Amino acid sequence: MNMILLTGIQATGKSEFYKRYFYKTHIRINLDMIKTRNRERILIEACLTAKQPFVVDNMNLTAAERRRYIDGAKHYGFKVIGYYFKSAIQEAISRNEQREGKEKIPLPAIRSAHAKLELPAITEGYNELFYVYIKDNNFVIEEYKDDI
Repeated sequence: MNMILLTGIQATGKSEFYKRYFYKTHIRINLDMIKTRNRERILIEACLTAKQPFVVDNMNLTAAERRRYIDGAKHYGFKVIGYYFKSAIQEAISRNEQREGKEKIPLPAIRSAHAKLELPAITEGYNELFYVYIKDNNFVIEEYKDDI
């Protein structure tokens, strides 16, 4: 049983990554879709109790935000796999400019998220941790190194 924890600012490819790699095997937990922390808690508890693999597809910018997911998953015996979406802020802004309607994020929100971002560390409780970045419209996945 895996819990996948995605970390990164807006417009770095997290949701598309979920669709490409986990759509058929993992439940998606995403606050943009479910709207409230109470609904999120209910869905996560259901996944943990049912031993259902799931992906937390939020920004998860700080160690404190990530901790609540990691601790719960570990308590239920889940393997915790993290993917950190590294992207220069200008690349994220450029991708965001291609979005339309409600999908387009205000520029100050992207800058604020970038300023708040704390890089993940394996010591947070991950069993595995990876970098993800976009190159030539494809996802590149690399082993995470805390010293980079």
